[in-house]
Amino acid sequence: MKIVALVLAGGEGTRLYPLTAEHSKPALPFANGYRIVDFVLSNLVNSSISTIYVLAQYKPDSLMQHIAAAWAPWFSEGDGTIKVLLPRSNRQPFRGTADAVHQFLDLLQTHSPDIVAVFAADHVYRMDVRQMVEFHCSREADVTVAAIGVPIEKASSFGIVCAQSDGRVREFHEKPRHAPPIPHNPARAYASMGNYLFDPRVLERALEEGARHGETDFGRDLLPRLCTSARVYAYDFAENQVPGLQESEERAYWRDVGTLTALAAAQQDAMGHRPRFNLWNRRWPIRGEHDAALLAKLREWRPQPQAEAAPSAAAGWLAAGRDLRSDERLPAS
Repeated sequence: MKIVALVLAGGEGTRLYPLTAEHSKPALPFANGYRIVDFVLSNLVNSSISTIYVLAQYKPDSLMQHIAAAWAPWFSEGDGTIKVLLPRSNRQPFRGTADAVHQFLDLLQTHSPDIVAVFAADHVYRMDVRQMVEFHCSREADVTVAAIGVPIEKASSFGIVCAQSDGRVREFHEKPRHAPPIPHNPARAYASMGNYLFDPRVLERALEEGARHGETDFGRDLLPRLCTSARVYAYDFAENQVPGLQESEERAYWRDVGTLTALAAAQQDAMGHRPRFNLWNRRWPIRGEHDAALLAKLREWRPQPQAEAAPSAAAGWLAAGRDLRSDERLPAS
């Protein structure tokens, strides 16, 4: 199955000022050499998705430098690709998430993918995207939205989905003033994580129609309309299973780090001997600048035939079934 991933990394992150005075939100340092964008990229590559385009706009220089230094080396010898895409010179700046993807419809068409993954770049979490893909295919969905339960008092900060027991989404409300609660759990609402899987033809039609009507955003414009005309499903992130979690870790950990307080709290969660979110999970590694430097050193002494044996970024990370950071034997996937 061929999957092309578009990572939406153009956000300004005004609530994170002054940290975003020189960086876009996804390019902000998180901890131990990692940047926020490294979480989504690691999840995609760990899930064997190796055709990745990062759509950037606001202060993109540090993000582009980070992708070139920390991520491009992993793809240099394999069959995958990772590129940063800026608004085209003959087009206006991205006016929203849907408009950003619409500008590169022709690029998607050249790949002829089976599924298009549109993922946000500014969250801290681990996710096996393959499990979401399996759900998407089993439901014969046109669109699948990754969703997670959040406290009802915080729901107005998210896109909220109203889903039936089988996951079918009937309504999508972008940052509603009064969010509908999860059935049988009035204290929580079902929030979109900003991660979507699309049937390419459905995505193309929705984007073209949206462009004709001046619609520019997935959450505000396209998804509410698609709920009435397409098979839209919610994938429950709480069901996602990632290997290697410690006993101390919070299952289905996901944080929107859109404010200074939220970012500081997530950084605190990653600290200590019993972290709520462990950055050093050897079986589902988060990669960053330090790992790219390690890869360069390994290539200096590794025999050439071995170096040429890695067909993808994921295979390079898990060469010979080992984690290159720890040399720990990994289980077969």
